[in-house]
Amino acid sequence: MLARPIRVLVVDDSAVVRKLVSDALKSDPDIEVVGTAADPYVARDKIKELNPDVLTLDLEMPRMDGLTFLKIVMEQRPLPVIIMSSLSPRGSDYALEALRLGAFDVLAKPGGPYSFGDLGPQLIARIKATAGARLRPTRALAAPAPVRPAPLALARAGSARSVILLGASTGGTEALREVLTRLPDGLPGIAIVQHIPPVFSKSFAARLDQLCAFTVREAVDGDRLTPGLALVAPGNFHLMLQWQAEHYCVRVVNGPQVWHQRPAVDLLFKSAADCGAGPHALAGILTGMGKDGAEGLLRLREKGATTFAQDEATSVVYGMPRAAWENGAAQRQLPLDRMADSMIHHYEAAAAAHLATASV
Repeated sequence: MLARPIRVLVVDDSAVVRKLVSDALKSDPDIEVVGTAADPYVARDKIKELNPDVLTLDLEMPRMDGLTFLKIVMEQRPLPVIIMSSLSPRGSDYALEALRLGAFDVLAKPGGPYSFGDLGPQLIARIKATAGARLRPTRALAAPAPVRPAPLALARAGSARSVILLGASTGGTEALREVLTRLPDGLPGIAIVQHIPPVFSKSFAARLDQLCAFTVREAVDGDRLTPGLALVAPGNFHLMLQWQAEHYCVRVVNGPQVWHQRPAVDLLFKSAADCGAGPHALAGILTGMGKDGAEGLLRLREKGATTFAQDEATSVVYGMPRAAWENGAAQRQLPLDRMADSMIHHYEAAAAAHLATASV
């Protein structure tokens, strides 16, 4: 048990949701619901009065919308905020904007009094993860910085087997944005598992597509994974890699949760190792809670992959990267702002080695 319970303020205009969330959180002795608020003005006063450790925040509320309130909180009294957003395209866009503004994580809001499902345990886990988390500074959503041209010779013989594999969870939407927007077009295909609810994943991929030098979209079962393309696992479906004839393709499948997650990073990594991608793969685990991905990354490394994990100093939650480092799966730990350059350098070195071999 923690030294003292984590103090939570629940902010939502729905009395039903406030009760569902409060009742779920009260079932855990490590969490104390210190209050609830039906709108941001009430929440502002209760933050001053009750000094909570964490907020759960709805985004569509009367008098002041949640995004505006989140900006105020992050400017005046920064603290971890867990967004509870409606499972809709508009709700997804709002939630992604909230993550950019510094929100800790996002969960799909229950649609009614009988649809709470397993949201309670998920919310409890995320609230507990805030205890060791770092508040991430807000970054402007701007056009990507200029990137170097793609390394030479990637399109030559043997490159069809090259693949980039990335996994992330809490804090990962912004971490992935920072890395991917610094990469050039023309690199090997990229397969991404980000722990994210359904519908949100499509909005996430669409936002990345607007910012990146290459195409990014939500994966569809049977898609080819080709150079210049990044595929994001759909929320609530696993993403797996296969080699067919002369190209990779992806499988988008249902199935049991792994490490309480669907999609699971481990399934992507293990499927890549099993289909022969190991010696040709560059694979990494970014910020996130739990241990998902560590076993799969170790299998990839044992098959010859180049592997890395985000370092503790730049991780919002140093859970998944820690697990991958401690079990020997990650060959290196990298700060977020050096990750893209390291990935580019990997392919520059591979291209140079290919050219040297070809000239002999």
